[in-house]
Amino acid sequence: MEVSNLLLPATNRFASDYLQQSDDVTAFFHYTYKEPGTYKERVEELLSRDFPREQLAGHIESYMARFQESHETSKSIEKLMRQDSVVVIGGQQAGILTGPLYTIHKAISVIQLARREEEKLGVPVVPVFWIAGEDHDYQEVNHIYVPTETTAEKWKFPQKVFGKKMVSDIEIDQELCRSWVSNLIAHFGETAHTKELVGLIDESLEKFPAFTDFFASIILHLFRDSGLLLVDSGNKELRQIESGKFEALIKSHAAISECLSIQQEAIRKKGFPNAIETTKHSANLFYYEPRLTERVLLEYDPGRELFTGKNGAVSFTQDELLQIAREEPHKLSNNVVTRPLMQEWLFPVLAFIGGPGEIAYWAELKLVFEHFGMKMPPLVPRLNMTILERPVETDLKELQLNIAETLRRGTMEEEEKFLKSLENPELEEAFKKAKKEIIGQYENLLEKTAASVPSLLPILKKNEMIVLSQVGFLEKKLEDAARLKHAVTLNKFARVNLALRPEGIPQERVLNILYYLNKYGIDFVSRLLNLEYEFDGSHKLIRI
Repeated sequence: MEVSNLLLPATNRFASDYLQQSDDVTAFFHYTYKEPGTYKERVEELLSRDFPREQLAGHIESYMARFQESHETSKSIEKLMRQDSVVVIGGQQAGILTGPLYTIHKAISVIQLARREEEKLGVPVVPVFWIAGEDHDYQEVNHIYVPTETTAEKWKFPQKVFGKKMVSDIEIDQELCRSWVSNLIAHFGETAHTKELVGLIDESLEKFPAFTDFFASIILHLFRDSGLLLVDSGNKELRQIESGKFEALIKSHAAISECLSIQQEAIRKKGFPNAIETTKHSANLFYYEPRLTERVLLEYDPGRELFTGKNGAVSFTQDELLQIAREEPHKLSNNVVTRPLMQEWLFPVLAFIGGPGEIAYWAELKLVFEHFGMKMPPLVPRLNMTILERPVETDLKELQLNIAETLRRGTMEEEEKFLKSLENPELEEAFKKAKKEIIGQYENLLEKTAASVPSLLPILKKNEMIVLSQVGFLEKKLEDAARLKHAVTLNKFARVNLALRPEGIPQERVLNILYYLNKYGIDFVSRLLNLEYEFDGSHKLIRI
């Protein structure tokens, strides 16, 4: 494997400007991630704050002990308890079989940056992956895309889940999952690595049928001995540690909404759309209990001085909600606005690893952080990667395609140019002339028939359509024959698109790691992890 750097725009304009550290966007953050001295300054800031290190380390140790015993994991937990330690953190939803490739890329980013900064700063830096187990959109995490001939086919895990349960509360139907995975692997085709891969999935499923735990087990196996710590935001024990901070969020709900609104207005004035959808009186917290079919986003009703749910599902006074935060914090969970705050209160965050969407919405939180007397951590764009297999690189060269342009927009323009080159102007003109003559002849026949036997006009018109249809059929057959003659070249275009920009979307947002694990081995992720990367905003092309 080798890494090449390419300059490509991000998937949204705000994130693209952030990669370039444009003045239009840097004002919305407290730190400039490329600035020398940023991380040293951040360490000094964190030393002045208190964190629930012992509680948190104890919880993570208990949570992770169920998955595997690892010396590196124990070392990371010990580091976390040290008063001078900091963390690099990033997170993602618990997608089935780890979801899109960028989940793997994000974990690699967390580990790589933690290693680099520990060496530079001379303080313990712990990599932490935050699993968004409290998210409740099952439809976002219950499928993967796999290469199928010339398209990326959506393979949806067939288990039905009714209501909007938190992902951490979903139990996987093990037999259904085994059958689904078996069909999936059969689709890839058996290799020398298939047996080990199936064994990994089967063992994880047998021991950990809960959706989030299944995800965590696979992630920890792929990143074995990396020292990566996992935390599930949907875990009830973690909510106990968060209890007091839920109280702070409830008491400051109005101030949070106001700060968010002011920052969003400032961003709009710079010409950027807002990333967070919110309302004036949002409490930015969810409430959930078993009798409800889904998590309920709370709003504050100033007229009645109540926190309420949609359609009156629940209602609480502030005192009642504060009591829930103290006694039953597992019934509360954060939304996109308050999750970064909770993360900041729990962990001494040296840096947050974010994708393009996260960078855009974190920019709207600067004043919210300041309300609580904190700075946002340096936001470091996750490593954006594309995996380039050797046969695909060969196709690129033979088609004389520029790799950067192909990654940016696919091959549609070049393929259209190639198809245009196959056209036969003389043949097209001959068919055009033939159709015109047929239409002219039939107009003459129609005129004569109308004068002599008008009852036959419908038959004559239908006959004209049949003749023209047959001419069109012949024309299409000749076009197909030309395409067939050049099928090898057209198939190369299709292979390149499928491999690098499936469905017109960047590879890392569509394809899943299983394809590569089955083809290249379980240690494929470890080999990716151990490459040299620079956090310079460039796109990483991984040649294998």
